Amino acid sequence: MKGWLPLTLGLLAVVGGALWTVQGLGYVEGSVMTDRRIWALIGPLVVLIGLIALWFGLRARRRR
Repeated sequence: MKGWLPLTLGLLAVVGGALWTVQGLGYVEGSVMTDRRIWALIGPLVVLIGLIALWFGLRARRRR
């Protein structure tokens, strides 16, 4: 079971960060985050953190 937590959290961060990015850029409407530039900046940072977590999770699973 080693590595599942970082993989799961990393995947959620990548998807959530991507959604925040497109909302911040105004492509997804109907949210308080729509067309707010701060979310267009925070989103890619969350995606990057998620990719790092995915990388650590994959490394942990390969070491078994």
